[in-house]
Amino acid sequence: MKLNPILAAALLAVSASASFASTSGVVISQAYGGGGNSGATLKNDFIELYNAGSAAVSLNGWSVQYNSTTGTASWGVTTLSNITLQPGQYYLVQESAGTGGTQNLPTPDATGTLAMSGSGGKVALVSSSTALTGDKPTSASIVDLVGYGSANYFEGSAAAPATTNTTAVQRAAAGCTDTDQNSADFAAGTPAPRNTASPVGTCTVSGPTQRSIPEIQGSGSASPFVGEKVQTSGVVTLVTNNSFYMQDLNGDGNAATSDGILVYTGSAPTVVAGQLVQLQGTVAEFNTGAASNADTAAHTVTELTGISGISVLSSGNVVTPTVVTLPESVDGELERHEGMLVTINGPLTVQQNYFLGRYGQLSLAVNGRQEQPTNRFRPGADAQALNDANNRARILLDDGTSVQNPNPTPYIGADNTVRAGDTIATLTGVLDYGLATSSNTDYGDYKIQPVGAVAITRANVRPTVPATTGGNLRVASFNVLNFFTTFTDGNTADGQSGQGCKLGDSTSASNCRGANNLAEFERQRAKIVEAIAAIDADALGLMEMQNNGSTAVQNLVDALNAKVGAGTYAIVPDPAAGTGTDAIKVAMIYKPARLGTSGAAQSDIDPVNNRPTLAQTFGTANGSFFTLVVNHLKSKSSCPTESDPEYAGNFDSGDGQGCWNAKRVQQAQRLVTWVNSLSTGAGTTDAVLLGDFNSYAQEDPVATLVNGGFQDQIARFNAFGYSYVFNGVSGRLDHGFVSPSLAAKVTDATDFHINADEPAIIDYNTEFKQPACPTCGPDYYSATEYRSSDHDPMVMGLSLLTTINGTAGRDEIIATPGDDVIIGGGNIDKISTGEGKDLVVINAVSDAMDLVTDFMPGEDRIDLHGLLASIGYTGSDPIGDGTIRVADGQRGAKVQLKWAASFTGYKTMVLLQGRQAAEIVPARDLVLSGPTLQKKRSRKSVH
Repeated sequence: MKLNPILAAALLAVSASASFASTSGVVISQAYGGGGNSGATLKNDFIELYNAGSAAVSLNGWSVQYNSTTGTASWGVTTLSNITLQPGQYYLVQESAGTGGTQNLPTPDATGTLAMSGSGGKVALVSSSTALTGDKPTSASIVDLVGYGSANYFEGSAAAPATTNTTAVQRAAAGCTDTDQNSADFAAGTPAPRNTASPVGTCTVSGPTQRSIPEIQGSGSASPFVGEKVQTSGVVTLVTNNSFYMQDLNGDGNAATSDGILVYTGSAPTVVAGQLVQLQGTVAEFNTGAASNADTAAHTVTELTGISGISVLSSGNVVTPTVVTLPESVDGELERHEGMLVTINGPLTVQQNYFLGRYGQLSLAVNGRQEQPTNRFRPGADAQALNDANNRARILLDDGTSVQNPNPTPYIGADNTVRAGDTIATLTGVLDYGLATSSNTDYGDYKIQPVGAVAITRANVRPTVPATTGGNLRVASFNVLNFFTTFTDGNTADGQSGQGCKLGDSTSASNCRGANNLAEFERQRAKIVEAIAAIDADALGLMEMQNNGSTAVQNLVDALNAKVGAGTYAIVPDPAAGTGTDAIKVAMIYKPARLGTSGAAQSDIDPVNNRPTLAQTFGTANGSFFTLVVNHLKSKSSCPTESDPEYAGNFDSGDGQGCWNAKRVQQAQRLVTWVNSLSTGAGTTDAVLLGDFNSYAQEDPVATLVNGGFQDQIARFNAFGYSYVFNGVSGRLDHGFVSPSLAAKVTDATDFHINADEPAIIDYNTEFKQPACPTCGPDYYSATEYRSSDHDPMVMGLSLLTTINGTAGRDEIIATPGDDVIIGGGNIDKISTGEGKDLVVINAVSDAMDLVTDFMPGEDRIDLHGLLASIGYTGSDPIGDGTIRVADGQRGAKVQLKWAASFTGYKTMVLLQGRQAAEIVPARDLVLSGPTLQKKRSRKSVH
């Protein structure tokens, strides 16, 4: 859950809100429930009272009462002694003892047997001995109330902090602070019980201190006036569902102190933007994350709580936004603008949209797309410098509300998406700080709560096909994000119930990781089918398939063939050595019309692998062979504990490579050895290694593969390749490597950006969407390839062609059944291309009038780039400028050259028998550029 100042306060506010002003002056000053527990020093629990008033108070007939955090039954009661408590005097109530501890309490003034929790509970001071009932009693006899930890009943907007066996909740200022806000009035600290014999305290009773907003904020990371009740004024700049921001009308002119502040009201504020208001409240620092979160603890949000006395002084006031420039010169300098109305000039680029649907949040940055540091640099100083630069350039765009799964979903644009890579020209809003992810132990970041509409430009257009060029074969990999035909509800795709998924020796529905039910599965499968159809690979490696034999893979192939044509794809059977014991496995499918399997599939069941590597050698109709190897290395998550025997080298060292790096290096080393061992049996050294390697491009496992002789093809063809977006930065976990013998035959490799750039809200899941959640945002699902997974597919083009050379004379050339390059020579030739995807090459004017008897548009091509080079052509569009044309003739379509050096008019270079000119699409069927003419193509994946 995202616990930014707005959201966290709202979540707590829905639990309870009570106010019991202690008119007598006696308050609960301390509560401790860890007595005698493990690690405790004190033997007993206790409750401490304090007379913070100016008059003596009789406690005769009073009691202290206790209930658990959510307890609904009668409260436990300890009756107080007949004593008159003097101003400044403490009163100690001893409660139950544990089996541990080494120290007794000071002499108690009353003794009871209440067994209090060491982490949370509800304590009431009651002016009678009658037990309270219910989880949130409202008796007039309640003098004071403290709810702490996860208590559902407390004073104010939130409970006091949770305690441990070694900490108590203690009222600030030695018991004097009472703003009717448990969260602000109490802190957790070492138990310090005081009784009536303890030194008397003194409380100075006075009204709120008049302070300006800049004075309250101060020049440090926290206000110097935490816990103080103040009166201040400011212009309302933004109103949310449970708070508002206001800014000093004039400011103090000091760039180090913020002029704005968050005012937490706990419910919908009654103020409106532009009003100059005066109010009273208590200064607090709000930690938007867990108490143990060092990042959010260092970036608390200064706020005013316990608000009272709001008065509107004037309306129609205008605050001029302060222009803020990114990147920060030093990470964290935005603190000086916390709570202020600011304008950030861009362009700002969307980096991550994963939390758009759940929290209405986008990650933005200046200077274009941000790259994972270890995707660009080897772990070390350069990677750390890039990480720092990324942090200083980034900011979060929130939606100005604490509502989860907001309806409507903010920022959704054309095609019900907003893609990473889209841009925002400028932003105006209020600056605050909050969690950047869904975990309250994860990092936070500065964020902007916008005022007015946010205009997002679709700068990253959705691709429809992979942008690969050249080659006659396409291989690809695709992490399908847990494609399971057994669902988490125990049902299966073929109608069985009460089923489970295997994980090691366990079979349980809890081991299933994919769709929750049949409806979700059908949505998931439809998207994946669309994606695979768009990839159009001749062989495809799949990751995160359910490890249930051929069941899941065949289900997918059946659905795929129903779309692209019966028999188009077939599965590679599981190897005899097996597919391991993990719940997921790697798998492989291929087009039998394009490839034939050579020998049985192989799997590497070496215990170093979490999932056995899968290899299959394929042969083409023209006699070429290559081995395809599918991999899924150990994940970066689920870090080992110190007691784990594999802890060394596998804990997160902070170098950017995450957890289990040593394990992935071992798996990469094993992969090098194993693949090299396959070549003898395969009859070829040509190998493609693809899959999800769970390692960014410059990390140790990738370096291990490269040092082992396998060449990184995404790096070869892309300046910035990425297949995954995590924590707002992009990098590639999905790779394509080839053996040295195959490298020259690779024509291209790229990432197909259909998933990583898309928001999770458009995926197949039905939870947190209408109609399953009526108050949530709409269901944006569509049966398209977009957000079919969280990883982008990797696609590689291969040129496995047989070259057939004609002679200088007239030849009759018959191609192989496979894919060929046919070079007729310098005379009139008759060419039969056959069944494959063939390339007919014309290199010179002398090689005119060749006849192709069975040219197949969309399959075969005519290569004219050498011909154009031979005549000295320097243009960029030979079709557009009329140098090349396709015209109809009596026997078929004529591909012609206009060459003014020898004659006027056109010369027929190739006659395509039986074809019409309208059937020929030059961009598809003619090769007009090559190494001598083709402009250098940008390989950047940034749009």
